[in-house]
Parts: sequence; C-alpha cells; structure tokens
Amino acid sequence: MKSNHNPSAQVWKKFRKNKPALGGLIFILLLIMMGILGYLITPDQTPLSNTMHLQLSNKKPGRSFEFFIVSTRKVEQVNFLHKMLFGQEASYRSIPVTSYRVAGNRIFVKEYIGDDEEAAETSFPIAQDGRKAIDRLIYKQTFLLGTDTYGRDLLSRLITGIRVSLSVGLIAVIISLTIGITLGAVAGYFGGKADTCISWLMNVIWSLPSLLLVIAISFALGKGFWQIFIAVGLSTWVDVARLVRGQVRALKEVEFVEAAKALGFSSSRIIIRHILPNIAGPVLVMASANFASAILLETGLSFLGFGAQPPMASWGSMIKENYGYIIMDAAYLAILPGLAIMFTVYAFNLIAIGLGDVFDVKAQNVTV
Repeated sequence: MKSNHNPSAQVWKKFRKNKPALGGLIFILLLIMMGILGYLITPDQTPLSNTMHLQLSNKKPGRSFEFFIVSTRKVEQVNFLHKMLFGQEASYRSIPVTSYRVAGNRIFVKEYIGDDEEAAETSFPIAQDGRKAIDRLIYKQTFLLGTDTYGRDLLSRLITGIRVSLSVGLIAVIISLTIGITLGAVAGYFGGKADTCISWLMNVIWSLPSLLLVIAISFALGKGFWQIFIAVGLSTWVDVARLVRGQVRALKEVEFVEAAKALGFSSSRIIIRHILPNIAGPVLVMASANFASAILLETGLSFLGFGAQPPMASWGSMIKENYGYIIMDAAYLAILPGLAIMFTVYAFNLIAIGLGDVFDVKAQNVTV
C-alpha cells in the first residue's frame, strides 16, 4: 500500500499559510515573467531600450507626444524568440513634433524643442495621398513613467533592468551554493587539517566587507556584465559554507550516517545522498537571503560604475544617472529604480523568513 505522504506537498502547504512569504513569492514570479517576456512588453522594443530623444529629457510620467518619421531604413525582421530576448532594431528615425500640416505633396512639421519654445516649420516631401501619408508618418507615444535624462522611456528601462538584477542574483547564488556546499561539507565531514584550512579561508573572507571584496574582484576581472556574476558569487559563498559545515558536523554522528559507514558506502555518497538532503531546508533559506544580498551588491556596483555598463539598463546605474534630481522636481527618476530594488530585496527576505518557518530553522541546532 502506497503512502500518500509527500514532503514537497507538505512544505508547500506550510509555506502557503504564510501570507507575507506567499506575497513575496508572487511578486518575484511576476518579476520573472516580466523579465522573460522582456522586449515583448516594453514600450521601447529596441535593443537595450536605448531609443533617445534628447528633446524629451526628464518628462513627467503620463506625458504624450506625437512623432514624425523622418526616415526609414531596411532592417532584418527577427523572429519572436529573438525579439523577446534581444529586441528589434528600429526601422525608422523619428522626431517629436508639436504640430503638422499637409500642403500639396509636402508635410510641414514643427519639431518639439521644449515646452516653452517653438521651432520653425520644416518641410518633407510626401506622396500625393496626404491623409494616408499622415497616418503612415505620424504616431503617438505615451510615456507612462516619464523619460530619463536622455529622453529614453523609463518604464522600458525598468523592465529590462529586471533581467540584470535577477540574472546576477541567480548566477551568484548558483556559484555561492556550489562553492559553499562543497567546502562546507568537506570541512564539516572530514575535520582535521581540511577543516582548519577551510575555516581559516572562510574567516579571512568573512573579515572583508562584501562590497570591497566584490570591487577588488571586479578590478581583477575587469568591468562588465559577466564579470559581475563571478564577483558577486565569489563574495557570498562564505555564509553557505559556514552553515553547511555546522550542519554536517552535527549530522555526521547520527545513526543513519553511522549505518551508512558500516555498510561500506563511500564518503562522497554519504555526503551527497544522506547528509545534504537533510540540510536542504537551511540551505534554501540561506540561498533566498543570498539572492537578496546579490541584488544589493550588483546595484551597488552598478552605482559605482563597476557593474553593467551603459547603455545596458541596470537599476543601480539608473540611480547613479539620476540621483542628482532627488532634490529637484524629477526625484522619481531615482526613486522608481530605488523602489524596484527595495521591493525585490524585501520579497526575497519574506521568502527566506517563510522558508525558515517552514523548515523550523531557528529550532535547529546550527553549529558554525
């Protein structure tokens, strides 16, 4: 007769009862969905959402402008998947206009150069079908969250910035788990000189401020998007290693491990098949907390200029570009990416707390 006991279902049932943690999970899932859809849902679907209209610098949220297509060019139309991941090159160049009129086979437009300024009319040749030409050459765009210093759509930049933060967090957590679990398990299980050497290394890394350590690694690897993955991952493994070391030391003396040794199982099999599954709960809690820490480190590095390089959108670099406007009437340029960072980190912390309650981590005897 089969047992209906399903540990995963039991964990999910307990986690679901924690409303704040469930809310954090839903928020993160929404961010992941937006990050995956990417350029399919951004108003600016060009690569890196980097379409600039310098005349529209720092426009308030909700402003709408009409644009005139000045010229067109032939670009390769990419498939659905490529567009979702990398965007679609614009096939035209446009300018914002305040007014336009058709006279004969020419269209006269006044380019937008400021709210209190008016430009002279400029004419462009068009086909004889004036009404159809206007429908083809004039379009309207609303900037729901306004524009940044370079006249780029702020909403599009925020959405594309999701990918940077979540991808850095994910890769950094994978690196930190790989290094931390390996070194922590070796130190905790074998003890002796291995434990002494690994503990010494952990204490050295632990004594260094995380941001300074990441900056030092970034100097060694160079500036860039991929380098930041490695830098953040190499700076967050110590917490995992200390936790795993303590848990393995506590578990290696219990009965089922002694039985596995008596049956002649190898040390690697005992660690991987018998010990690590029993400490999955605390490790998941630590991974959630490290995800939040990785996002904060990445945004800090981007703010300092060591992270994702322009024109790639990053929440940290967006704050750097616009923090001077906090004391002016365009504070939202820095506040919006700051709120995105805050809510994302808060959501991961809620998940970590929820997982800690589910696995009853606080009640466990964690020796470091």
